[in-house]
Amino acid sequence: MATKQHFLLLLAAAAMLLLLLLLPSGSTATAVEYCKKGLDYPVKVSGVEVVPDPVVRGEPATFKISASTDKNITTGKLVIDVAYFIFHVHSETHNFCDETSCPATGDFELASQQTLPSFTPPGSYTLTMKLLGDSNEELTCISFGFSIRFVTPNAVI
Repeated sequence: MATKQHFLLLLAAAAMLLLLLLLPSGSTATAVEYCKKGLDYPVKVSGVEVVPDPVVRGEPATFKISASTDKNITTGKLVIDVAYFIFHVHSETHNFCDETSCPATGDFELASQQTLPSFTPPGSYTLTMKLLGDSNEELTCISFGFSIRFVTPNAVI
């Protein structure tokens, strides 16, 4: 009987180790939705990566957005809105060419690094990003969720 229990314990430990090896370390692909479903945006977003995931308040976080377009984008702006659950908490606007190499055409990546204040509440957030062209035409609009946690000396919350 003890041999069977040891075997089961060894099997459970091996399964846990395999699971830990298969889990991503610090970043995962984030689900993205277009703001207006069915609209054929000139800029297609293929993925978003948030590093680290979840974001730790008071520490740098990088948001990488992979996209592509047939257009030749030489100017524009990114309008970013953040909501905490359903409450709007933050807005900012960036020059498109400060976030990627211009002119952008074909495949490109937008990357932005932020350090959230240490008083940022932990929880679920939604980021909405609009890319507006030189005539303020909407080239794309996406939203995705991310989480913020904070670390205490003895626990992660």
